[in-house]
Amino acid sequence: MNQHPSVLITGGAGFIGSHLVERLLGEEKSVVVIDDFSTGSPENLHAVRDHPRLRLIQGRVSACPDLAEIAARSESIYHLAAAVGVDRVLESPLRAMETNLHETEAILTAAAACRTQVLLTSSSEVYGKSDRDVFSETDDLLIGPPTRARWSYACSKLMDEFLALAYRRERGLPVVIARLFNTVGPRQRGRYGMVLPRFMADAQAGRPLRVFGNGQQTRCFCDVADAVEALVRLQGAGAAVGQIVNVGGTEEVSILSLASLVVTTLGSPSSLEFVPYQEAYSSGFEDLSRRRPDIQKLVALTGFKPSTGIAAVIRRVAAMKTG
Repeated sequence: MNQHPSVLITGGAGFIGSHLVERLLGEEKSVVVIDDFSTGSPENLHAVRDHPRLRLIQGRVSACPDLAEIAARSESIYHLAAAVGVDRVLESPLRAMETNLHETEAILTAAAACRTQVLLTSSSEVYGKSDRDVFSETDDLLIGPPTRARWSYACSKLMDEFLALAYRRERGLPVVIARLFNTVGPRQRGRYGMVLPRFMADAQAGRPLRVFGNGQQTRCFCDVADAVEALVRLQGAGAAVGQIVNVGGTEEVSILSLASLVVTTLGSPSSLEFVPYQEAYSSGFEDLSRRRPDIQKLVALTGFKPSTGIAAVIRRVAAMKTG
């Protein structure tokens, strides 16, 4: 029998999940991945697909017949399986809500039976329409109306948080909630609306970069390696149990500046093209002007602060695509 400590990662074939798998395998862990490949891909695990300490199970978390046994044998669980990307949410809000709610309940139920610690990845989307300059974990949340599909994702992720904390209070389940802000890096795809890989693919092909709205909306981007470091440290920090913690970068950049930086960094001939929101998305789409996390809690709990700049991420992704 394999004596290495076992870790369960749901959504482990996804963008962030695959980087986490590689990190934990490198730490001599045995890793079990459950992923239905709805947004993840076996290609993301290509480098480790034959690793003797990796077990890959294709399917939904809630449909895994061995889930209870796997949870009982795991020293910890990272729950990353979720609907991702604004395009996917707008196209199928029902699927997004079902995925986020049902699969989370399944993993929490399995983990609670043996009290295996769960790190649940939530989203900065739960902050909703708040116009604060910086988002803190203790802020009140302002969600838009149910008639606008984008808020269904925010509500489903917020319900995930409520569920996790309820399991903590009523069943003694050790849980940590990480609210992820914009995470970027190798293996991220633009097909679900992620802005950086979309910009990079267009710049490398010489196509115009489509900037939605006026481009003055700002975001803080976090390198995936930094995000994974934060997740691993949070999972190992006893004081983080029962806490909600922002995970993100603090370098604020406008979407217009990001597009220009991509073009300059790649030496692309691409032009910039402004596209009204009503043309890019369905009628009534609401974007947010800022998304800057307060990460003081993350630093206090883990001693770690994401620090990789967006220009470095662009160069690294470009090198991997062309190398």
